[in-house]
Amino acid sequence: MAAYKKIKNDKVRSRIRRKYTIRRKISGTSERPRLCVFRSTKHIYAQAIDDLTHNVLAAVSDLDKQISTELNGLDKKAKARKIGEIIGKQLLDKKLNKVVFDRNGFIFHGRVKELADGARDVGLDF
Repeated sequence: MAAYKKIKNDKVRSRIRRKYTIRRKISGTSERPRLCVFRSTKHIYAQAIDDLTHNVLAAVSDLDKQISTELNGLDKKAKARKIGEIIGKQLLDKKLNKVVFDRNGFIFHGRVKELADGARDVGLDF
């Protein structure tokens, strides 16, 4: 678990350390999966994970070909909110309305918050 000590960038090291702290406390089940968010400088990704069986129940990103056309022309925050709405709809279609939100060490601010708000707007509970 001390893999973050090898990272030279202090900002990334701090995020990875926060990520390990968060992951010790939360876990997803088949009834209440873990909604994991990853953001890079250009893109945002979200996936719902059942940690007991190690299955990904739903996944979406702004790179998906099916939704990239409706995301054209939007800024990064608007794309994040739309990704949250799409993953929320996918989970509601699978009769899953409760999730555990995993911000993956990122601060709950900006695009991560927008994705969470988009998922809540659709009807996910966390």
